[in-house]
Amino acid sequence: MKKKKVLVTGCAGFIGSHLSEKLIAKGYFVTGIDNLSTGKLNFIKKLKLNKKFKFFKIDLFKQKNLYKYFKGNQIVFHMAANADVKNGFLNPKKDIEQNTIVTHKVLEAMRKNRINRIIFASTGSIYGEPKIFPTKENYSFPIQTSLYGSSKLACEGLIQAYSSGFGFDSTIFRFVSIMGKRYSHGHLFDFYKQLLTNKNKLNVLGNGLQKKSYLNIEDCINAIILTINRNKNPIEIYNLGTDRFITVNHSIKTILKILNLNPKIYYKGGDRGWIGDSPKIYLDTKQIRKIGWKPKKTIEESIKETIEFFNHNKWLFK
Repeated sequence: MKKKKVLVTGCAGFIGSHLSEKLIAKGYFVTGIDNLSTGKLNFIKKLKLNKKFKFFKIDLFKQKNLYKYFKGNQIVFHMAANADVKNGFLNPKKDIEQNTIVTHKVLEAMRKNRINRIIFASTGSIYGEPKIFPTKENYSFPIQTSLYGSSKLACEGLIQAYSSGFGFDSTIFRFVSIMGKRYSHGHLFDFYKQLLTNKNKLNVLGNGLQKKSYLNIEDCINAIILTINRNKNPIEIYNLGTDRFITVNHSIKTILKILNLNPKIYYKGGDRGWIGDSPKIYLDTKQIRKIGWKPKKTIEESIKETIEFFNHNKWLFK
């Protein structure tokens, strides 16, 4: 029987490390690539001991010859990205380099190796500030509001063009924010880090009324795994999220209840946390549910799981 070989970019990251573990459990041989800019070696410590996992520390943007690392693989799971939405306008070229240009390099490495199956991690941020909620995959795109979202939309365009021009089979996932074990950036991380320093004070970007949907990492990975061999069309696009949203204030209340804290809360800014922050993200997930997927964990359960992970892994905040 031919070995099922796949490549995961961003393999040491939050999503990539969980995905790599699940793929190996499903019998795949995984080549993992990560530059460790945000990924953690601790997240793949056990994976590196597994004979079915091969790790390369590579910066996909700077690496000139990616061909040899992709050779022999049948599927590419492209999870690597600069996901720092908040600071996008402080370093405008980073999203373009690490997201858009890197995705083009990945596609070229695939083409040269005759790999025609890609599964890509995009984002709900590409919808900008839609007028319709929950937002469907075929929603007409408004003006882009973040460099992160626009760079990911450009990635989607490239992938779709390669699917049309070179016969690739592509699955694109548009995620809401993901929570759970190994969560290493985002509002929960920022709040927890602040409270470690000062339990009596919490600074919040925005007015706390921003509305966001969230998804547990296990539910996210299960959706990806479900679609590996389900491409009925050359290009499949799926929203991923839960069937509800919460305010940032509700998230804060849940965190403080878990930690049994009652700090003074200071709000900074207006109806959004930063330039490019969408005040509401809530995605329609009927498309992925049609093929048998549905989330198992609530937003509150995911927050609790994340905070418990932080409590046992405070090395992340040093």
